[in-house]
Amino acid sequence: ALKHQFKIPLLATIHATEYGRHNGIHTDTHRYIARKEKMLSHEAWRVIVCSQYMRHELERALQTPWPKMDVIFNGIRPEKKQHAVSFDRQSFRRQFAPDDHRIVYYVGRLTYEKGINVLLSAAPRILEVMRGKVRFVIIGGGNGDRLKEQAWNLGIWEQCNFTGFMSDEDLDKFQTIADCAVFPSLYEPFGIVVLESFAAKVPVVVSNTGGLPEVVTHGETGIVTYANVASSLAWGILEVLQHPEYAKILVENAYADLPRRFNWAKLAIATEQVYQRVVQERAAVLWE
Repeated sequence: ALKHQFKIPLLATIHATEYGRHNGIHTDTHRYIARKEKMLSHEAWRVIVCSQYMRHELERALQTPWPKMDVIFNGIRPEKKQHAVSFDRQSFRRQFAPDDHRIVYYVGRLTYEKGINVLLSAAPRILEVMRGKVRFVIIGGGNGDRLKEQAWNLGIWEQCNFTGFMSDEDLDKFQTIADCAVFPSLYEPFGIVVLESFAAKVPVVVSNTGGLPEVVTHGETGIVTYANVASSLAWGILEVLQHPEYAKILVENAYADLPRRFNWAKLAIATEQVYQRVVQERAAVLWE
């Protein structure tokens, strides 16, 4: 309404779609939201998306013209993760695992699309190879009843810790004592949690869905596994746990990649250029 009232261009940024979140449109609510998203995309002068994957998804789900979209990644300030925090590391670590155990963690919402069930399904194989000396820490809010039931049924309840919400201060500490971050998403337009782990200098294992393979370069900045395949995820996590020198290289490469591709100052310039383009194009047309 503001666009047409004031005859000024609308610029939209779309980071997910209803189609993608639910792997299709199945209910009246889905259809209502999808119509609004399509209208927003149609009315926008240009559309910014956070990954090439999302560009393809908008073209497919919302029929957004390919040339109308600009891909601009999300970013991070690496310094937000303090690596020299002074605290009793051993005592803090013992809240989550014995001294001779490795810590594998997920952080994020406890929703189906995040694929936490795949991580739990991969856990028995990992425990078998690592002789039981692994703890799986699931961090985040949401209804975790089904996941807890799954852990119980798999016989891995004693090796799992569902922490619920964790403060930023404790998460910063936790990431300095963890051995592997896992993001086994079934749908993930970008995956800014991966950048958080890059900045925290934790080895990362992800699925090959959505924008994750654009963020993580397989074998260089992390391990990319097949989405929704527990055996593949188990392999990726074991690659990190069994090869610490390799994991160290992944961490160093990932941290070095942050200023190259995920620097907010560079991304801000790219965003500003899109706005400048819209302003210039608007000035060149007569809007009756």
